Amino acid sequence: MTDKKNNYKAWLYLSPALVLLLIFSFYPLINTFRMAFLNGYNGLAIVGGETFEFGIENFKTVIGNVDFKQYLKNTVLLCVITVPISTALALLIAVALNSIKPLQKVYQTVFFLPYVTNSIAIGMVFNAMFTRVGVGDLIETQGIINNIIGIFGISPVNFVNNGSTWGANMFVVCTYIIWHALPFKILVLMGGLQNVNKQYYEAAKIDATSKARTFFRITVPLVSPMLAYVIITSFIGGFKEYSSIVGIFGETMGPAGSSGQMNTIVGYVYNMLPKSNLGNASAASLILFAIILVVTAINGYVSSKKVHY
Repeated sequence: MTDKKNNYKAWLYLSPALVLLLIFSFYPLINTFRMAFLNGYNGLAIVGGETFEFGIENFKTVIGNVDFKQYLKNTVLLCVITVPISTALALLIAVALNSIKPLQKVYQTVFFLPYVTNSIAIGMVFNAMFTRVGVGDLIETQGIINNIIGIFGISPVNFVNNGSTWGANMFVVCTYIIWHALPFKILVLMGGLQNVNKQYYEAAKIDATSKARTFFRITVPLVSPMLAYVIITSFIGGFKEYSSIVGIFGETMGPAGSSGQMNTIVGYVYNMLPKSNLGNASAASLILFAIILVVTAINGYVSSKKVHY
């Protein structure tokens, strides 16, 4: 009787949270699936009593859209480039921080600051750092990056404001994402490193094992659970990337006149919402969900084979 009474109280205490989850999480998710399979579903038309047939026309429209293909390419490239680089850098920095005793907490705080800073504000800073505004050979303003590369005799590059330099635009975005992703990864990996049994390293010293071999044979295997977690969450976050593009390029999602060439899948979904084209937006969301699900499943499978628990 006591257990049943306690269960009743537990459900009673949880009920407000469950109601909010049902209204704001589960219902929108189910409704997204419904709208995705209603051909040409339009939020304004439905108010006027128009009905829509069940089918997959929304998915055909999205997949056949030239802009969506470009946005998909941007999203995949951002993940493929930034996730390995940021994870490797985070591991190296975490190992270095873990070996430093004086001012270790200070350095951790410094590295963690970007994580608690507004992403749009950081994007504006990156825009100012990489920008180059001018007419012809007359440069009105240029960011600190162009000033630095100018020291080595390299001509200023229009990283942000030139729509014809897609590679330079992508470089800026990747640099931003890598830098912004480091704090969380360093924090997770630092926690894993501090839980590694020091006897492994002492045994390696006794055997005169090189630092490189110690890193790859001891450190990496022992923090592999944290690495797997970081990689999986990084891919999920990478496929949902959006705010960094807005921060750097503004709502145009690219240099002026470039038709949003740096946009992502999430940006495509947002572009559909003002047009009340909820059918295409929902279809694009489900395509993104499927991609993330497949990538996560692959990462999970690889982790089950390679991760040492």
